[in-house]
Amino acid sequence: MTWIAPDPPPFGGSLVADERTLLEGWLDWQRAVLVGKCTGLTGAELAEPAVPPSTMSLLGLVRHLTDVEREWFHARFHGRPIQYTYRRPDAKDAAFDEVDPAHAERDYTRLIDEWRSSRASVAGNRLDDAFEDDQRGPMSLRAVYLHLIQEYARHNGHADLLRQRIDGETG
Repeated sequence: MTWIAPDPPPFGGSLVADERTLLEGWLDWQRAVLVGKCTGLTGAELAEPAVPPSTMSLLGLVRHLTDVEREWFHARFHGRPIQYTYRRPDAKDAAFDEVDPAHAERDYTRLIDEWRSSRASVAGNRLDDAFEDDQRGPMSLRAVYLHLIQEYARHNGHADLLRQRIDGETG
């Protein structure tokens, strides 16, 4: 049987809430938008690249954002040593270049699991808790949330175009 990407996990939240709730809610919404673009597609469809020479695909975005979540919520914010799931020093774009439709369900599940791990990793931290980022200097958890919202929003624009190319679906 062929795996088909499911509907996004439920998300929600109030638009009239404290700052933490709003930031978490907006990030969850952007996360859901990304996997919503995958809903109803097969692994082969998710792996379809955009337009040559680009290797960007919906499955590649899923893989890339799995590593982004791990990098920002674990490695950067907490300074924990991590192993990337897809990124390698010898293959900068492995998340995109090495997609395999046969592993689409596994890759999709890894992203959802990484969301849970990200949420749990910062659950006890305050938005003002900060770390020293090698590229940006001092950075707060608040800034991490804003960065991730931006990262997903940018890639959701890519996902719109990729999905439209596959089957004409938009929105």
